[in-house]
Amino acid sequence: MQLLSLFVIGLGLAQNALCQEAAPQDLTFLNTERSIESRDWVEDLWNDFKSDVTCAGCETLVAALKGLAALSDKAFIDVLQEICKISGAEDDDVCEGALQLEGPIIASGLRSMSIGSRTSEEFCTTFLGLCAYPEVQQWNVPFPSSKPSKSRPAPSGKKPIKVVHYSDIHIDPLYVEGSNSNCTKPICCRPYTDADKPGNNKSPAGPNGDHKCDAPVSLEKSMYDAIQKIVPDAAFTIFTGDIVDHAVWNTSQSYNTQQITNAYGLMSDSLGTVYGTAGNHEASPANAFQPNSVGSSSQWVYNLLSGIWTQWIGAEGKADSQALGSYSVKHPGGNLRIISLSTNMYYRQNYWLYRKTMVQDPNNQIAWLVKELDAAEKANERVFIIGHMPFGDSDSFHSQSNYLDQVVNRYSATISAMFFGHTHDDQFQISYSDWSNRKFSNALVASYIGPSLTPTAGMPAFRVYDVDPVTFAVLDSTTYIADMTSSAFQTTGPEWKKYYSAKEAYGSLLSPPVTDSSSELTGAFWHNVTALFESNDTAYQAYRSRKSRGWKSDSCTGTCKTNEICQLRAARSENNCYTPSLGVHFSKRSLDPARERDECGISVGRATFNAMGVKKELLDVLQKRVIEKTKESRA
Repeated sequence: MQLLSLFVIGLGLAQNALCQEAAPQDLTFLNTERSIESRDWVEDLWNDFKSDVTCAGCETLVAALKGLAALSDKAFIDVLQEICKISGAEDDDVCEGALQLEGPIIASGLRSMSIGSRTSEEFCTTFLGLCAYPEVQQWNVPFPSSKPSKSRPAPSGKKPIKVVHYSDIHIDPLYVEGSNSNCTKPICCRPYTDADKPGNNKSPAGPNGDHKCDAPVSLEKSMYDAIQKIVPDAAFTIFTGDIVDHAVWNTSQSYNTQQITNAYGLMSDSLGTVYGTAGNHEASPANAFQPNSVGSSSQWVYNLLSGIWTQWIGAEGKADSQALGSYSVKHPGGNLRIISLSTNMYYRQNYWLYRKTMVQDPNNQIAWLVKELDAAEKANERVFIIGHMPFGDSDSFHSQSNYLDQVVNRYSATISAMFFGHTHDDQFQISYSDWSNRKFSNALVASYIGPSLTPTAGMPAFRVYDVDPVTFAVLDSTTYIADMTSSAFQTTGPEWKKYYSAKEAYGSLLSPPVTDSSSELTGAFWHNVTALFESNDTAYQAYRSRKSRGWKSDSCTGTCKTNEICQLRAARSENNCYTPSLGVHFSKRSLDPARERDECGISVGRATFNAMGVKKELLDVLQKRVIEKTKESRA
């Protein structure tokens, strides 16, 4: 397999200030192999992409882009923007705007990493799917005390309290009724062009939302009104993040600040206590949360959120939220502690994390979490952990997910439940004490993954949990939706109705049944639900439909079903049965944005890299432009 040398670029690195970020060993590597000027470079690389089951092909490409990034951010961005436009991965303005925002972060990571290193393998897995996931970097998380023998407390039998959970609201303040709801951009329902304006298109957006668009303010307000009406006695609300819309090519600090401020203002006016967490879209560029060890470019987000959250978390939580984007606070009037984590520190599409040496515990957040849980255990408190991205998500770094799972395992008797969003689906995940033999008897903690308000993945939804007022165990989970197929949705307004209760839908089908209103939905309960899915396909297909709140009815059988059940049994990402698309699956990779886009983590840079993996002519463009940019830098 042919690898790449960019000696023509290496010659100019010494004069370039940006070379300070390049690893010295890379220069030796780049000067000893085949040059990008070779007429066979594209052909060799293309063959590697088609047949390679190792990282060689991707690392050849990364080496070329690393050399390009070493010239300047501008050179790197210019070339990627051109390739993005030619590929058709996104519209031209999306290519330009998004890569202008995220391009410098990707370039910085490339300059920092060594080709063939763990970081470059992680990079190749994320951007092209041409490397297998690296093995988990072993670390035994240190704990100040050993795990006690006590188990989870039994439910008290007292009248439950109500807790509301909603997520991924993605409000679009630029949504225009009557504008085109069937466009070519990541989100529609905006008058991008004259043809998209009201009266000029064949798919006019209604006043309250469309499945190809983010949520208008009218839909957001209707949800808060429904919560007030349906759950007037709610003890508190959990919001697991993502306020800003999916127009990732057009964000800014000032725009995001306004959107975050507006959304939390409505929550404050409409609801009681709201415990929030930072979603990946709160940052600008989207996904870009810089670890404190790298810089302070994310401090504005933490300052903004901590200032807003103070009304609910007080001085106790403000200092930590300002420093980390995380907080730990005891809910008034009970024995419950809320711990909010910034899961952006473990997110594959946070490109600030791709450094020469990957940070083991970004912002020392895991160490902080251990400290807070240990104190809670000693005080006999119960704990809700909330965050945006589930620990078992395919976009969660395996190593950090492993470390977090160690923490969950150690404090499983203290953690009542965990709550996340990000996927936009109505889901759950399970943590186990023995990952080699996952069964009901070693299921520890359930993660409740809340459905989104934005209708891009299904009907707008929120959840209400019945919670034991003493043990804070989740006794039931009920999803409410606004049915967009109802004629009232776009006329008199969204009508929010009960969609299903977990205990009613699944508990009665288990053996023995779990229907008692005081019974906890334990990790064992949810494992038994997954076992039910294996044996009862009707129950499984009903779950599939509920993921999108009845919007999608696509069939999932065989391997698809097996993998999805595996993912439900995987609050640790290394065990979720998700495999990147390697070179042997080359012919199956697709440029169809509707199928390939991550619901909550749109990255145009990632789409552009993928395009180079499926369109050979784009490699010709890359080769030509790298050679041109190198000569320009030496002129």
